[in-house]
Amino acid sequence: MTFKPLTKASTWSPPSHWRRITTIDSHTEGEPFRVITGGFPELPGDTILARRRYAKTHYDNLRTALMWEPRGHADMYGCIVTPPVTPGADAGILFIHNEGFSTMCGHGVIGFTTVALETGMFPMTEPETTLKIDTPAGLVTAYARVDAGRVRSVYFHNVPSFVLELDAVVDAPGLGRIRYDLAFGGAFYAYVKAEDVGLTCAPEDYRRLIEAGIVIKRAVMNSRAIPHPFEEDLSFLYGVIFIGPASDARRHSRNVCVFAEGEVDRSPTGTGVSGRLAIHHARGEIGAGEPIIIESVIGSKFTGKVARTTTFGPYNAIIPEVEGSARITGRHEFLIDPDDKLKDGFLLR
Repeated sequence: MTFKPLTKASTWSPPSHWRRITTIDSHTEGEPFRVITGGFPELPGDTILARRRYAKTHYDNLRTALMWEPRGHADMYGCIVTPPVTPGADAGILFIHNEGFSTMCGHGVIGFTTVALETGMFPMTEPETTLKIDTPAGLVTAYARVDAGRVRSVYFHNVPSFVLELDAVVDAPGLGRIRYDLAFGGAFYAYVKAEDVGLTCAPEDYRRLIEAGIVIKRAVMNSRAIPHPFEEDLSFLYGVIFIGPASDARRHSRNVCVFAEGEVDRSPTGTGVSGRLAIHHARGEIGAGEPIIIESVIGSKFTGKVARTTTFGPYNAIIPEVEGSARITGRHEFLIDPDDKLKDGFLLR
């Protein structure tokens, strides 16, 4: 028997002056990824960075509405899909999170590729489908491993990744002198051994990792310039990645990435793995083609390797290859009532 009140609700339509934004939600190795599929205003600009600047200036309220509560949460992540800007590319994407608009996102590339193929945005072919994606950091090529009409995993070749400095030291208030490596994998990260701040890369130290990550990030930002060789928009420290031992001897190690405004990646962080590959290669600890498996704070994993070496401006660099899996979790139509005093969202940590 049909319950009539539910039938009424299922046929309800919101007032025409409310904004409607549709999304497909997914997760990549536990990290959320919300793909905006409709309702977001068109972004002008001949480059993805220009579109990023326009979105930051004109539509930041839509970012907060979709990432913050009550539609999201402090650790939400997503993307805005745009037309490509590079000849031969399939799409452009802007990444969004609790603080703003990031420059590159590995879990996002894996999540977007999975969503785009499984929902029919682009045709899927077995055993492998390639998507070329314009990101603010540059062109990224994703390769989906397809079987029986499903994307089983995605690996991508990232933008050139390089080391800015090894064994740097910073005075972090309350923590003392902290040694870190500074590397770029689509965004800049300071890499710190968790044991150096008296912590582990385990869920039970989650809150203290956030606190320490924020302190170290601010200390590094206040102590030095972080120059990208070509783009001022990329010249900033995105986060701190704590490194610890893996839970499984067959895996290399564990990452916990504290980024943006104290956000914690549930995946091993694709750009963070890219930077680590550059560090290990610079130290002579891995060669081209040697895979390593890196865990996240929840034990999920990415496999990374150096696809090839290159140069990037004045730096010796690598092209990283990072692989993981994503799954679709929901399909949504979000409504924004212009009379709602909390329409732009709010954030509690």
